[in-house]
Amino acid sequence: MTQETPTARSLWTEVRDAIRGTGADYTKIPLRRAVFLLAVPMVLELVLESTFAVADIWFVARLGASAVATVGLTETYLFLLYSIAMGLAMAVTAVVARRVGEENHEAAAISAVQAIWIALAASVPFAIVGIVWARELLALMGADAWTLEHGVGYMQWALGSNAVIMLLFVINAIYRGAGDAAIAMRVLLIANALNIILDPIMIFGFGPIPAMGVEGAAIATTIGRGTGVLMQLWILFHGGKHIRVLASHLAWHGATAWNIVRTSLGGIGQMIIGMTSWIFLVRILASLGAESVAGATIALRTLMFVMMPAWGMSNAAATLVGQNLGASQPDRAEASVWHIGWYNMAYLLGVSLLFFLFHDDIVALFSSDARVIEVGGQWLRIVSYSLFVYGWWMVSVQAFNGAGDTATPTWINLVFFWMLQIPLAWWLALHLDWGSEGVFWAVFFSETAVGLFTLWLFSRGRWKTAQV
Repeated sequence: MTQETPTARSLWTEVRDAIRGTGADYTKIPLRRAVFLLAVPMVLELVLESTFAVADIWFVARLGASAVATVGLTETYLFLLYSIAMGLAMAVTAVVARRVGEENHEAAAISAVQAIWIALAASVPFAIVGIVWARELLALMGADAWTLEHGVGYMQWALGSNAVIMLLFVINAIYRGAGDAAIAMRVLLIANALNIILDPIMIFGFGPIPAMGVEGAAIATTIGRGTGVLMQLWILFHGGKHIRVLASHLAWHGATAWNIVRTSLGGIGQMIIGMTSWIFLVRILASLGAESVAGATIALRTLMFVMMPAWGMSNAAATLVGQNLGASQPDRAEASVWHIGWYNMAYLLGVSLLFFLFHDDIVALFSSDARVIEVGGQWLRIVSYSLFVYGWWMVSVQAFNGAGDTATPTWINLVFFWMLQIPLAWWLALHLDWGSEGVFWAVFFSETAVGLFTLWLFSRGRWKTAQV
């Protein structure tokens, strides 16, 4: 009978605590343990979130390139929604983390409720536009005849039910800021399991449930995410380990809400700039054919999936920066970012090697179309050359956001994505006739440059004086 060594027992205990969640004070426990306890559930959370995208595209790809293009074109508009949701999430993580670091849990709960009200209000315009003008939005993005006939329902469900997306992002951000990252992970585990079970049933039919095609993928995702939101709200009102909302917190607090909105404007701006640059890139790809959009969509979903661990570690940096600045420990805040940055780089070097060696094989898991495989493989190969640099950008940006300085990354994105990436993509792809490969090289150059510049700016340390 074998016995575990003390080191093995200790590691297992740490993993168990990270997954279950602890009441640890992340401003006082050893830094490496704080990083581990936060990063493990945040990594798992975002891996689970990204499986929504991978599961959808794997099943939808069985319906053909135009069905995949429907998902890709719809996602260009969802990216605008994600911009607002992620911008709010950045703000609420920063504000809640700062209040928890100050040991003001009452103010943290009030801030959480205000973020939920703001998210619900922001979801209404997207729902109306998505339901009423779905066909026109798809046509605007250059959709083919199949998509305009069969893909309208997908967009109506995806945008019409966007409130569940907004709440899923924002409430999980509340948990991350408070240090209850394990709760966010468990919510997405349930939501994602439902999505994977329902996807093939809704798309292809089962028993009395008719085949709904690509529209069924959106319905399955909405049910999964909606269930996750109900679970989030139940836990929020019954209490996590670091935050609990009471009935007395539900009132509207104008000053607190404005502080969240003000802090989120930079986050929303940086996300809108980054996301809308992708819309322009998709429009360029759409002019090259549905196969180009489909290949790029598969590559993007694959990238989103494998980069989720890196984003999870980066989110841990945001929480640690916010809480340690709240506890007046700026040096510890900076040290946590450098720790996580090296972990991120090591992980993404491994991903880069995988993409370089097996780019076409990875895309072929989702499609048998030779042109789709060629386009998707191009992107994975090209991105493999600099993914580890982009990992430093992710950590540095989250350090700014966790500190509440969301304006600096906004200006960085404006320069590198709008002023560099979009014009370069157009010039290489259409003017020099490089096609889809020109778009991907433009992404390579712009994201390598933004990674190096943001890391340099972080090292100057002005983010330590941000106020939220």
